Amino acid sequence: MNKLVFSTTAVWPRTLGRLLLAVPGGYLFAYSVTAALARLLPLERVDALISATLLSFAVYTLFVLWVFARPLRRALWALPVTLVLLLIGFGPHWFAGGEV
Repeated sequence: MNKLVFSTTAVWPRTLGRLLLAVPGGYLFAYSVTAALARLLPLERVDALISATLLSFAVYTLFVLWVFARPLRRALWALPVTLVLLLIGFGPHWFAGGEV
């Protein structure tokens, strides 16, 4: 005999949480990594920007794959890291009044 096993928890809230973390969160993470790398790479300004932008496609893809590969609670550490990267990439511009 075959027994049907039903889950008592809904799958949609977890899937929606992962989608929200993966798509807009991945975009924000890739954007902040791009901004931080453009400032930190020891290249000419234009070369650093182009290199960081090219790397952002790989960063976004890997972030989305990582979100769906890990348990959701372990994937949430990316939010504080994104804030730190935003401060590295845009902090000097924000705090200097746009003169950097």
